[in-house]
Amino acid sequence: MILMINGAFGVGKTSLAERLVNEIPNSMLFDPENVGFFLREILPDDVKQREADSGDFQDFKLWKELTVQVAEHLVSTYQMLLIVPMTIRNKNYLDYIRSGFEKVDEDTHHFCLLAKKETIFERLRERGEEEGNWCFQQADSCLKAFEEEDFHTYIETDHKPLSQVVEEIKETIEKPPSL
Repeated sequence: MILMINGAFGVGKTSLAERLVNEIPNSMLFDPENVGFFLREILPDDVKQREADSGDFQDFKLWKELTVQVAEHLVSTYQMLLIVPMTIRNKNYLDYIRSGFEKVDEDTHHFCLLAKKETIFERLRERGEEEGNWCFQQADSCLKAFEEEDFHTYIETDHKPLSQVVEEIKETIEKPPSL
């Protein structure tokens, strides 16, 4: 099984993913940001400028492909459930990665965490982000994308304890498929 946990920066993806790893046996965390950081380190500046002049490593041609390939190798090598926190607001990128994950394991679920902008900003401050940094700057475009496009199973996180969000996800993945 692969669990994709999507949402704006600061909405609680990583906290949720870490909690799920602790509660779901035989699971591991795979953060595609690490693939992006790797590419950012090795790609020449002219390639980075040409492919991702916005500074967003998700625009690198190899990021989507490597994200799927790393997931495939993790699953085949370690036979573990992957929990994948990520902020993907580009629906085409999400569709590419989700369909790639479904080829790795057809039991792939995508959850998009939502919260009000004020809640997101409060959570970013609580984790020590500097006011106005890149994470803060992405909030509007993330919220707009999640509202305008269909990102599937949405979970509102405003005024909800993390334990309740964990239970919602566990209930969803434990339900037998509909006929």
